Amino acid sequence: MKITAIETVPVSAGWKNWLLLRIHTDTGLHGIGEGTLNGFIRTTEAAVQELEHLALGQDPRQVNRLSRRLMDSVSLDGGHIHRTAVAAIEVACWDILGKSLGVPIHQLLGGRMRDSVAAYANGWYRTERTPEAFVQAAEGVVAMGFQALKLDPFGTAHGFIDEPELQRSYDIVAALRERFGPRLRILIDVHARFTEADALRAARRLAPLDLFWWEEPTTREREQPANAVALQCPIRVATGEMYDTVGQFYTLAAGGGVNIFQPEPMSLGGITNTLAVAHLAQAHGSWIAPHQSGGPVATAVCLQLAACVPNFLIQEHFDAFNEPWVRDLVDWHPRLDPSSGELSLPDRPGLGLDLDLDVARAHPYDPRSYLNIHQDGWEKRLGQTMETPAR
Repeated sequence: MKITAIETVPVSAGWKNWLLLRIHTDTGLHGIGEGTLNGFIRTTEAAVQELEHLALGQDPRQVNRLSRRLMDSVSLDGGHIHRTAVAAIEVACWDILGKSLGVPIHQLLGGRMRDSVAAYANGWYRTERTPEAFVQAAEGVVAMGFQALKLDPFGTAHGFIDEPELQRSYDIVAALRERFGPRLRILIDVHARFTEADALRAARRLAPLDLFWWEEPTTREREQPANAVALQCPIRVATGEMYDTVGQFYTLAAGGGVNIFQPEPMSLGGITNTLAVAHLAQAHGSWIAPHQSGGPVATAVCLQLAACVPNFLIQEHFDAFNEPWVRDLVDWHPRLDPSSGELSLPDRPGLGLDLDLDVARAHPYDPRSYLNIHQDGWEKRLGQTMETPAR
C-alpha cells in the first residue's frame, strides 16, 4: 500500500478554524486526521503540503517509520507547527492501519482498559462575565448530563489581577458551587496568565470552593514555574497543553508537584508521542488528561487513547457546544451518559469515524476565526463576529 495524495481542508467553526485532512492510497483506502493550532491553520496547512513529498509513495501502515521520516528529514525542524503537521498525517496513517486490519486504533495499542471515560465540558460559557450569566449557561450543561465543567473566570487579567477583578472571579465560581453543590467538578483554566505570585494568590482565594484543578497557572516559557506553583498550591495543578516535545514533560515530571499532565496529541506529533507522555506520567505516579479544543476528529483521537491508557483521568469535551452543522461533519459522535457523566468510546475500525468533505467545504476557513483571551468579551467565543467585517 502506498500514499498517493494528501488532501487538506481548512474549516471555520466560527470561533476557531480547524485543519482536517484525508490521506489517499493506491488501494482506495483512506485515512483522516486533524492538525488544528489556534490562529495558525493556513500555516499548518502549508507545512503539511511542504512535507507531502516525503510521504508520497510511502506505506502508511508503517506509522512510526513514516512519522520519524517526516520529522528527521527536515534538519532544522519547524517546532510546534512541524509537529502539528506531522500529527495530522500520523493520525491519518493510524486510521488507515486500523481500517486495513479491521480493528480500532486502541486495539492496536493494547486494547480497552475501560468502556467509557469521564468528561468535562468546555466552550459552554458563551456569555457575559457575571455570576448570573455563568450559572444560567451551566444549567444547560448540567441538564445534558455533564458532571464536570471548566471555565476561566478571570476576564483579560494578565500578569497580575487587581482585587475587584479577583473578587468578581471568585463570585462567578462561588455562584456555580452554590447552585450545583459538591457533586459538580469545577475545573479552572488560568490560561498561563499570571505571575507565580498571583497564580498562588488567586488559587488561595478560590481554594475554599473545592476546585478539581488549577490549569496552566503561570508562564508557558519554561516548565519550572508550573512546578514552583504546584509545590505550594492548595489546588492540584494540571498543565502541558502547549508543550510540543515529550522532553518537556520529562522536565515537568522531574520538577515535582504536578500530577496531571495535559498532552495535546496534535501539538506533540500524534498518537505515538502522546502514549510516550502517558508512560512517562505513569512512571512518575501521575495521570494524563489530554487537551482538546479542536474538531471532532481530534476528539476521536483522544477517545482512542482514553480506551487504552491505564492512567487516563478525564477528557476535555467541546463537541457538545459546537455549531449544529458540525453534527453532519462526521458520521460518529460520542454519547454522554447522563447517569455517569462519561463519554462512549469509538469501536469502528481505525479512528472510528469519517468526514463529509462537502460539509467541511461549505464552512471554509475564515481569517477572523480564532480565540484571543486578551480581547474583552472573549468568553462569548464569537470569533469572526467580534471583529470588524472583512472588506
